[in-house]
Amino acid sequence: MTTNSWLMQPDTSVGIVGYGAYIPRYRLAGHDIARVWTNGLGTSPIKEKAVAGLDEDVITMSIEAARNALKRAQINPQHLRAVWVGSESHPYAVKPTSTIVAESIGAAPNIQAADWEFACKAGTEAIQASIGLVGSGMGQYALSIGMDTAQSRPSDALEYTAASGGAAFILGSADEAVAIYQGSYSFVTDTPDFWRRAEQTYPSHGDRFTGEPAYFNHTLSAATQLMEMMATKASDYTHAVFHQPNVKFPSRAAKMLGFSQEQIATGLLANNIGNVYSGSCMLGLTAILDIAKAGDRILMISYGSGAGSDAFDLLVTDNIESKRHLAPTTQDYIQRRTKIDYATYTRYRGKLKA
Repeated sequence: MTTNSWLMQPDTSVGIVGYGAYIPRYRLAGHDIARVWTNGLGTSPIKEKAVAGLDEDVITMSIEAARNALKRAQINPQHLRAVWVGSESHPYAVKPTSTIVAESIGAAPNIQAADWEFACKAGTEAIQASIGLVGSGMGQYALSIGMDTAQSRPSDALEYTAASGGAAFILGSADEAVAIYQGSYSFVTDTPDFWRRAEQTYPSHGDRFTGEPAYFNHTLSAATQLMEMMATKASDYTHAVFHQPNVKFPSRAAKMLGFSQEQIATGLLANNIGNVYSGSCMLGLTAILDIAKAGDRILMISYGSGAGSDAFDLLVTDNIESKRHLAPTTQDYIQRRTKIDYATYTRYRGKLKA
């Protein structure tokens, strides 16, 4: 098998015809977590993180993001042929999130629906499938969502970053698209960096596996291989967005690949909202599309523990100007914030177990 045969490109060109973000309004400061567990000693990897409220979960947030995507796509939800929700915090162990979302946005019942899981890249797994569905002609439009209310054990390092939010993308034909998928590539291995067994409330992580053999190996491998197959280099892209477990990791990965901080600045949201897991790089992409110009080229790299990365090469089209203002921007959600303390966070996220 030749290297170029690993490049995924549909028979018919596919793009994003509508996109939408959703971020809860509540924010918990990193220094407040440190105050509770370390007497304020040490530093936080982020400024603050977004926290879902008592009446919010992956389902409700997915519905909001999907409605924003529909506003921009300007299509009848009955024309969707698939609703796929990627998450590692689905509200039900047995009962799909996707059917509730499909029903709520008016897409049911003549539709394919499914929930996707692959840690933090569950959302981009759904995007890969949507490209295949639409590109093969099996459906006119498909909705892919990456959304999470990320779990973290109290006092664990993950608690500083595990946040809530995500994004939705409606994929369709290139002539309607605000951005076209020019090629994609996936890279996976079995790397035990992060996991949560059935019946366990909180995930575990294998500390030393988290960086080099997990995040960096997969992120850099996926990006490097895609750029080699697309015959591109970092300077060919206007923007790049990576999975954001913190601020340091994506910044370091970008530098190693030859990208400048200016190229990743728009999509790097971790400092203000934390790590929204399945929606991390997808939410960063929505922020980029909110300001992108026709002709801009975007590299997006996801990462999911366990482990794997999906890499995408996108080209922004002229349609972006007429569609982006039809729904709230990602920055609108970031700026719509209400500060909470650690006690309120504990209540909202059900941290007190009987």
